Amino acid sequence: MQKAGSIFLGRGDGGTGTLDYLNLKYANRHGLVAGATGTGKTFTLRVLAEGFSAMGVPVFTADVKGYLSGLGLRGDAEDFLIKRPDTIGFEDFGAESFLTVH
Repeated sequence: MQKAGSIFLGRGDGGTGTLDYLNLKYANRHGLVAGATGTGKTFTLRVLAEGFSAMGVPVFTADVKGYLSGLGLRGDAEDFLIKRPDTIGFEDFGAESFLTVH
């Protein structure tokens, strides 16, 4: 699902709209991820961190609550973890590990 030089972010309109990608040449701009509880903010940040890491871009996250601490270990794809990726059209989502430094 990846396009060269971009990170797949999801599909608009509850999984029925167009595919949305972040072009890496625009990734040096400021961004804001905001929303109510349970809307996918942490998942969005995880997708961005994983996408940058997969493309060799160093990622720094200030993770006070530890929600992203599992990025260094390959996890299990449990139902509640794959529900959101399916909703937004992230077809090739799977459990992977990424290099981390604590």
